[in-house]
Amino acid sequence: MAYRPTILDVANAAGVSVATVDRVLNGRLKVREETARKVYDAARAIGYHGSELIRHRMQADLPPMTFGFLFQKRRQPFYQAFAEEVRKAVEACSKVRGTALVDFTDEPSTEAVLDKLSDLSRRVDALAFVSPDHHSITTRVKEMRAEGKPVFSLLSDFAQGVRNHYIGLNNIKVGRTAAWFISRTARRPGKVALFVGSFRWHGHELRETGFRSYLREFAPEFEVLDTYVNLDTRAVTEEAASGLLRRQPDLVGLYVAGGGMEGAIKALRESTTKPLPSVVVNELTADSAAALQDHLIVAAISTPLSLLSRRLVDMMAQAKLEGQEETPGQLFLPFDLHVPESL
Repeated sequence: MAYRPTILDVANAAGVSVATVDRVLNGRLKVREETARKVYDAARAIGYHGSELIRHRMQADLPPMTFGFLFQKRRQPFYQAFAEEVRKAVEACSKVRGTALVDFTDEPSTEAVLDKLSDLSRRVDALAFVSPDHHSITTRVKEMRAEGKPVFSLLSDFAQGVRNHYIGLNNIKVGRTAAWFISRTARRPGKVALFVGSFRWHGHELRETGFRSYLREFAPEFEVLDTYVNLDTRAVTEEAASGLLRRQPDLVGLYVAGGGMEGAIKALRESTTKPLPSVVVNELTADSAAALQDHLIVAAISTPLSLLSRRLVDMMAQAKLEGQEETPGQLFLPFDLHVPESL
């Protein structure tokens, strides 16, 4: 029979007395928020059956708030992980009694985003989403702000000057870092290819700008080919990468600035071209981790999803409770770097 954790186990894990756990669990006497949070975290970590009751007690006096999140493709491991992190961040938020509504678009288009927003925006108090930058998105964001619903752009900025905050990476730096890796690891100077999802993704545009500007400034001996649009899809990326490897035997570098890296990795695995070009991708998933360990790619530049989600939820709650800021801002988070020997 499996062991069932007890209040004593929670107390030991939290470093508090059994009486303190009992007060948190039953709401008999007021307990400091910091202590209650410590008890809840310990209860959840060890699988105590009353952890949800503890969370309910902690949040009983907090105002309710529904957080809305709209991500891109549901099947992509990166967005699956992102969805899980925002759910955990909403659950852990100490400012409100939060509920997370998470949805995904079926395709990376402005129309798909607007279609999902028409329903989701009516059901939430604040909204954060990933979207191409388009005037129709800006118009919808203006409408939501007029309705008193703060809007946050994630990963790739949109509706600048209208949305509350952009939260994500400094994409210029991401692009320059990718170029630095390729210029340092390529077998020799030569042709370099760059894939973006579309020209409507502001983040991809900035990554391309950073990538090209670094090579122009510090490694002009590398020739950057015309940018390829891969629609952030595995199939298009695989076809484009396979064609490049066949047609450009002197290709020395490839940067996949958006989604679809799984297709590039498959093309590299199946290629007969030797040696392979130096390849940099974004985000660490099972596919990119395996590609790093097999030395098919030289680096993965990834978003710290847990940190981003916690900061995002905190800012969304603050904007709803204290009112929207007059001056929109940007929050750049440090990115993580993964190379074959760091895993």
